[in-house]
Amino acid sequence: MTTVSSDPTSSENSPSALVRLDRLSKAYSEAGQNRIVLNQVSQEFYEGEFVCLLGKSGSGKSTLLNLISGIDAPSSGHVFIQADGQEVDLTRLNEHKRTLFRRRHIGIIFQFFNLIPTLTVLENVRLPLDLTHSSESQREGQTRAEVLLEQVGLGERFNTYPDKLSGGEQQRVAIARALVHNPLMLLADEPTGNLDTEIGATVLSLLLEMIRGTGKLLLMATHAPEIANHADRLLYITDGALVNDAVQ
Repeated sequence: MTTVSSDPTSSENSPSALVRLDRLSKAYSEAGQNRIVLNQVSQEFYEGEFVCLLGKSGSGKSTLLNLISGIDAPSSGHVFIQADGQEVDLTRLNEHKRTLFRRRHIGIIFQFFNLIPTLTVLENVRLPLDLTHSSESQREGQTRAEVLLEQVGLGERFNTYPDKLSGGEQQRVAIARALVHNPLMLLADEPTGNLDTEIGATVLSLLLEMIRGTGKLLLMATHAPEIANHADRLLYITDGALVNDAVQ
């Protein structure tokens, strides 16, 4: 495993960060009280990394992924992402532009799959291309979706509906969907949390196999130590801070 420094000044030849967090904070109002979930978080993430976010339930793992994806906006601070040859400050975009940016550049894998029950497996995988009005022709998009489903072992289930699939099969569909538009990064929120240990290990192995060597960043929130053991870096969220623990 490789170890990547989070300090951009550690080497003059350090690669540019794909994602850069600058003093990122998020607070919520609960029962009249201001609860700080993330407090002045600064961190960098690089192409080709697999980084695990660890922490107790409610520590802010999902919140951090939502801020990086633009699903949510921070209370203060900035999220910078390198895309199309420039560094984009996601926090300066309005909600509509954040949505468009996310659809084009970010793939998301959820714990509970979030497949649309009225769409077939193939239609679910094609959905990101349809939403972005991709320049790919309909046939090219169809072919890419079919190839990804073949890669996740569901080549015979194109016309199957999600309720006819097992949990592991649904998560495989979600992986293919997250990759179909060739995003810069994948954000995965407890992607094996709703699966048993054996199926979860199979899904993780498949995910790593599909992204290793592509240069994509994989940022995953998890409670599972068996998943964290595969990461290039571990980051712990505790008391609103993001604490480094490099994997040796």
